[in-house]
Amino acid sequence: MKIAFVGKGGSGKTTLSSLFIRHLTANEAPVLAVDADINQHLGAALGLDEAESAALPAMGAHLPLIKEYLRGSNPRIASAETMIKTTPPGEGSRLLRIREDNPVFDACARPVTLDDGGIQLMATGPFTESDLGVACYHSKVGAVELCLNHLVDGPGEFVVVDMTAGSDSFASGMFTRFDMTFLVAEPTRKGVSVYRQYKEYARDFGVALKVVGNKVRDQDDLEFLRAEVGDDLLVTVGHSDWVRAMEKGRPPRFEMLEAENRLALQSLQDAAEDSYAHRDWERYTRQMVHFHLKNAESWGNEKTGADLASQVDPAFVLSERYAEISPAS
Repeated sequence: MKIAFVGKGGSGKTTLSSLFIRHLTANEAPVLAVDADINQHLGAALGLDEAESAALPAMGAHLPLIKEYLRGSNPRIASAETMIKTTPPGEGSRLLRIREDNPVFDACARPVTLDDGGIQLMATGPFTESDLGVACYHSKVGAVELCLNHLVDGPGEFVVVDMTAGSDSFASGMFTRFDMTFLVAEPTRKGVSVYRQYKEYARDFGVALKVVGNKVRDQDDLEFLRAEVGDDLLVTVGHSDWVRAMEKGRPPRFEMLEAENRLALQSLQDAAEDSYAHRDWERYTRQMVHFHLKNAESWGNEKTGADLASQVDPAFVLSERYAEISPAS
């Protein structure tokens, strides 16, 4: 399952992402976590210290390697230089699988040990001084989108992505790459305004969206969220002494997380797993191609000097049948 956590800045989406990752690990699920936020805080929320977080490799810095590996022997892609963030896989492309060793994970993923097991963590990388005034953050998350386009995940496997705040996630086609999107919303007008934006954008693309109410203190907060988001409200989370201790850098073992919050996290996992039955690989591939053609026409062809529409393999549909096929040599 590919899971996204979204919400406005300060809503608590990174904290909820990290709690969900810890919960999945406690349930012995394999997890690939991706920090795709402009503010890189997921590593710290998972217990890394400042030096360890800073040492995480930036996916954007390894984009040439990622492109060359994923290109494989696909005859429709003349060179890695003509690949853009939306380039879809085709016959001959190399695909990524969560439980495998490959050069992309070797370069970009790092193991993180949690109380109940380990995960792999990848990060887009922070803005650098050379980016200021000349680069858009969407150029940073392009490596994530390219990897998601080439990723085959099966039942019981989880990719959890902490997305950038606000509605910036809709500046590319990456918002269609997920089986479930959890929108973290506070019981405030600003909190639900982001929900309305997401709901509107997601409707036309069949994006599964559920709201996680955060910082809910009382019945009035609960009723406010129910009135504003209706049946999309999946679960609410209140104050947590465990989270407060985590934010101070000294969390107790995860098993000490409050029972009501553990139940809330299980509700998220249940909702994600229930969405698995609605997977539509043909639609998933079709949306991938849609955004690629859109990007090719608007800027990709001019930038690369190639006709990127020719990269589309009309007979190829990404699906789980590739999960057990060895990568192209």
